[in-house]
Amino acid sequence: MQGYPSPGSPDARRPEERLPEDVTYLRTKIVNVVMIGLPDKSGWVLVDTGMPGSASKILRAARDYFGYEKPAAILLTHGHFDHVGSLPDLLELLPDVPLYAHELELPFLTGRADYPPGDPTVGGGLMAASAPLYPNKGIDLGNRVLPLPTDGSVPFLPQWRWLHTPGHSEGHVSLFRSADGTLIAGDAFITVKQESALAVLTQRREIHGPPTYFTPNWEAARTSVARLAALRPVSVVTGHGEPMAGAELTQGLELLSHDFDKVAVPASGRYVDSAHIDPNA
Repeated sequence: MQGYPSPGSPDARRPEERLPEDVTYLRTKIVNVVMIGLPDKSGWVLVDTGMPGSASKILRAARDYFGYEKPAAILLTHGHFDHVGSLPDLLELLPDVPLYAHELELPFLTGRADYPPGDPTVGGGLMAASAPLYPNKGIDLGNRVLPLPTDGSVPFLPQWRWLHTPGHSEGHVSLFRSADGTLIAGDAFITVKQESALAVLTQRREIHGPPTYFTPNWEAARTSVARLAALRPVSVVTGHGEPMAGAELTQGLELLSHDFDKVAVPASGRYVDSAHIDPNA
């Protein structure tokens, strides 16, 4: 099937969000996965895998939208529990589909390291208070996970580049297509106040820094946001919240970058200091 039919799900791409035709997303409970069509419309690439139990929903949505159920590849922005929740099921269903992540994220994806625990003292709200309950253990994917190419290219997507945007995790990456200014930001910044259960439920759209309770390196997070703001993206899909485009995105991201310490960094907390705090200390 050549072409992209109109999505039938309220979680899929909507015209007013002005995403390119070959980019769509699906919300799996509290987190988004992104699907990017191949240039020749012969398939698609999955970015992140969402919450546990979402594998069949993701594949159905891709089949309905792209006409193909099986992705050419899976790419992870990072390995936090809510971004890899459906990965075991997907790898079982798709045994020959390659999986990619940044080389600095591989220790957390091959059983060699755990993520720093969540900090319930930052951000306020029920989601933040529940941070100690969120899994922070690494997973062991063995040789199923491959490092992204060191030249910044994205497998199967020649128009896209990956950018190292650490802070929320050591090997966090974002994807950018300069031809039309499309950005897949993961959790480098998000478009909902993720610390608040009410904001998550209502999906009130506004730009925020990375989720405070799971961000151990604020100096790196600041640099990553500045790097993404300098790209002046036209549209974005983030790991949490709804897509954003146009002036709302440009102005909001510039404000976040300019006032990052004031609006994004908590006043105090386990990982907060005037300089980078080693999360392993």
